[in-house]
Amino acid sequence: MNQPRDPAELSRLARRVVELRTEHRDLDGAIDRLQADIQADELALKRLKKRKLQLKDQIAWIENALIPDEPA
Repeated sequence: MNQPRDPAELSRLARRVVELRTEHRDLDGAIDRLQADIQADELALKRLKKRKLQLKDQIAWIENALIPDEPA
């Protein structure tokens, strides 16, 4: 994977990780509230959980891109 070398791009990716983590944390709260509601929509709950997993994958991908490549 090619690591971005441009400081502006590195900064943009770091900000994006913060945004994604915030959304991930917010989804935790929304999922908890839906699970506590007996009449909760199961489909909505599944969609929120799927979105949370997508965010986790995006965060991991960006963080991996930010790690400098080590020479072999």
